[in-house]
Amino acid sequence: MRVPLIDPERFIDHPPRSRNETLASMMRRMNICEERGNGVDRAIGCIEMYQLSASDFQEDEDPMRVTLFAHQSYSETGREDRVRACYQHACLRYVCREFMTNATLRGRLGIDDQNYPIASRIISDTMAAGLIRLQDPETRSNRSGRYVPYWA
Repeated sequence: MRVPLIDPERFIDHPPRSRNETLASMMRRMNICEERGNGVDRAIGCIEMYQLSASDFQEDEDPMRVTLFAHQSYSETGREDRVRACYQHACLRYVCREFMTNATLRGRLGIDDQNYPIASRIISDTMAAGLIRLQDPETRSNRSGRYVPYWA
């Protein structure tokens, strides 16, 4: 079984790694691929820009499986989808040297401003899953809190 060289939860920020550096080097010289390692970051950014459901990275028995989803309304998504979107949003914001907030998450998920408790619940669920944390542990309000991925 071949497992990914990078933990799927870290695809957004991790520098590139290759199993076959000779092949990767040749592909870079032929301009088939790049070496910057920001392809997943750009894809997640586009997913957010078009408010699509968060992609799903799964380690199966042999291949790595990535699922990209079409647009779904908030009511059509489940708890796991929302937590995954929240985590990926926090990662992408962190990579851009910014923080995720209740307001940025509402924008990402298309939640109206007056429904901020919905975003607070998603943030709480994502924190309970251990995927994000408060940037400043002294902050007590979910509404004014700034969040970063667990690994930051």
